[in-house]
Amino acid sequence: MKKIAAYVSFIFCIFLTACGDDVQTLGDSPGDTATAYFDALYNQKDLQKASTMATPNLSRIMKSYGTAKQFARNLVNLQYDEVVIEVDMTNMSVREQYGDNAKINLIFTGYFNGDKIDDMRSVKMLRKKGKWYIDKIVADPYAR
Repeated sequence: MKKIAAYVSFIFCIFLTACGDDVQTLGDSPGDTATAYFDALYNQKDLQKASTMATPNLSRIMKSYGTAKQFARNLVNLQYDEVVIEVDMTNMSVREQYGDNAKINLIFTGYFNGDKIDDMRSVKMLRKKGKWYIDKIVADPYAR
C-alpha cells in the first residue's frame, strides 16, 4: 500500500510541475530587449552590443555616430552618467506582446553631472524570427 501511495504522489508531483508557468528568459519580451538595449548604451557604453539589438537600418545609423555617448546625446537626446531603466507598465497591452510590432515606454532615472534627471522615451519594436529588435526611437514630443 505504501508503494502505491508513493507512486501516486510521484505522478501527482509530475502533473503539478507540468502545469506551472513557463519561466520567461531575457529577450523573450519587447520590454526586456528595450531595457537591455538602453543599458548597453548608457551603463555599459557599448555601441556594438546595443547595435545587435537594433534593426539593420537603426544599427547603421548608430554606427555612424561612432560612440555610444555621441549616439545617446544626439539621437536619443538624453545624457546620463549612471541610469536605471524601467519599462512603464501602465500602458501595456496584451495584444502588443503577441504581435510582431510593439511600442514600449521606458522610464529613465539617473544622474548627469550630479543632477538627478527623470525622463521617458518610447521605442517601436519589431519581432523577426522570434527575437525582438529596436526599430525606431520615438522623438520626445515635448522637446524643443
